[in-house]
Amino acid sequence: MANAPVTKSIRLVTKEKGSLLRIFTYAGAILAFLIGSGYATGQEIMQYFTSYGYWGIFGTGLLVLVLISFVSVEFFRVGHAKQYERPSEVFRYYGGKYLGTFFDYFSVLFVFLSYTVMVSGAGAVFEEQYGLSKYIGGVGLAVVVGLTVWFGLKNLVDIIGKIGPIIVIAAVALGVYGILRNPDGIAAGNALLPTLDVTQASSNWFLSGLSYVGFCMLWLAAFLVALGKNARNRAEASAGGVSGGVLFSISCMLVGLGLLANIGEVYDAQIPMLVMAGTIGPVIAAIISVMILAGIYTTAVPLLWTVSSRFFSDSSRKFKRMTLVLAALGTVVGLILPFDEMVNLVYVINGYVGIGLLVLMIIKVVWRIARRTPLEDPAVEAEPAAGQE
Repeated sequence: MANAPVTKSIRLVTKEKGSLLRIFTYAGAILAFLIGSGYATGQEIMQYFTSYGYWGIFGTGLLVLVLISFVSVEFFRVGHAKQYERPSEVFRYYGGKYLGTFFDYFSVLFVFLSYTVMVSGAGAVFEEQYGLSKYIGGVGLAVVVGLTVWFGLKNLVDIIGKIGPIIVIAAVALGVYGILRNPDGIAAGNALLPTLDVTQASSNWFLSGLSYVGFCMLWLAAFLVALGKNARNRAEASAGGVSGGVLFSISCMLVGLGLLANIGEVYDAQIPMLVMAGTIGPVIAAIISVMILAGIYTTAVPLLWTVSSRFFSDSSRKFKRMTLVLAALGTVVGLILPFDEMVNLVYVINGYVGIGLLVLMIIKVVWRIARRTPLEDPAVEAEPAAGQE
């Protein structure tokens, strides 16, 4: 199948002028992209981290910290060096013509299915917190996200880059509260886990961590390559990648500990974070529900954009029409299965495929270092990308 023509290169540009602010914005964009319905609701953290006890929280957490930081920096650097017209070309850089094409099209399917998980998550929040039909939440999210992508994403990075850290702070604060509320509950929860029927992402914590990194990579690839293309220099992009990876992983561990300390109350909940927030009071639960919806929104928008921009320029009418069709189709799919089943089915299966991309990436980097092949084009490194100061 021939690649769809793109008449205009995709540009994701941050307007921040100070170096530290740009690093913060890059890191924030990574956080906002990864903090979707799974993370914000606690369901993702429960299945990939907390369900394995100490090994899951600290073992998986440290594995994710190292690998997410590595892939974020690598995607940023390749995007900056190669200046791809279409970010999806990065898959061919790592996998060659055939494997690269497979990952290219598979990632499009996976990213779309991930969007359906966001719809499912929004529906679950409306159902569990507000007592309303899940269809109201799912359709409402699809409308808002579809319109956002329709009107363009020129300021996407600046918008979600600032929302992301706020959501992380709120989620971590709730996780810390869960720990302080029952500090003895961490050890008790670790001992109680084997007796509970908790859904797990894999048979052990190590595979769970690899699977988690795998699906995060398929989310981040095109987005970070497009962002890296317009980075002023590789140092800022690399610092943003490391910062985003480290902060995200630490936040996962803290939230995981909070859930473990209260595992008896949250292990079978669709929205574990709302259960913990409810122990503080209804007002806090309402605030956390808004935070969760914001987290879903900041992930759903770039997910939908990634799929549509794979085929058409984001300024074209075809892009806009495809966006509306995908938003509607994703809503139908996302409201069929329960939220926790959607997370387990979509993320886990695609995470294992993502492990294959991780292996190819590591081989490529090792080969590049061994042969001392320069990645960066000196001309690109020396001058800022067009349109930047």
